[in-house]
Amino acid sequence: METEQRLLESIRSGEQGAQQRLYERFAGMAMATALRYVGSQDAARDVVQDSFVSILTTISRFGYRGEGSLKAWVLRIVAHQAIDHLKRHDRLLLTDHLPEAAAEEEPDVGRVPPDVLNRLIAQLPTGYRTVLNLYIFQQLSHREIGQLLGIKPETSASQYARAKQTLARLINNYIKNNKL
Repeated sequence: METEQRLLESIRSGEQGAQQRLYERFAGMAMATALRYVGSQDAARDVVQDSFVSILTTISRFGYRGEGSLKAWVLRIVAHQAIDHLKRHDRLLLTDHLPEAAAEEEPDVGRVPPDVLNRLIAQLPTGYRTVLNLYIFQQLSHREIGQLLGIKPETSASQYARAKQTLARLINNYIKNNKL
């Protein structure tokens, strides 16, 4: 497989087909990332399309930092595009005032296939899902999430805790119903 550095050099030199190779290499991961945030195929396709427009128009300014840095940069752009999409469509509702939820038994996530886990994450309320993704997959702190979403760090932490509780309930129900 072509290295990220070689792919970048090809794109920057204007080599025919290089942009297409970039798209083919990262489109699947970009779609999976977008789906984790927006939850619907149609919205995810829009996010991926907007993301690649942004990627291809700003790639000349990307600073390569070793193998994996291009992938991380692409997926970070997708995550930001997904959040922008949620904000534009007024579906990113975050609140400090959440009802108390009963503690849920810690699930055995390893017993759940990855595609099922992604579907369960997609069932979370948008605010929960967004904070969970930013915290787990983007590895942002609650302070950074708060700055990105325009909320207090405490709100981010609360949304994350509720997301974990809700996801644990969904996973436990899945395991129980599928007798895994």
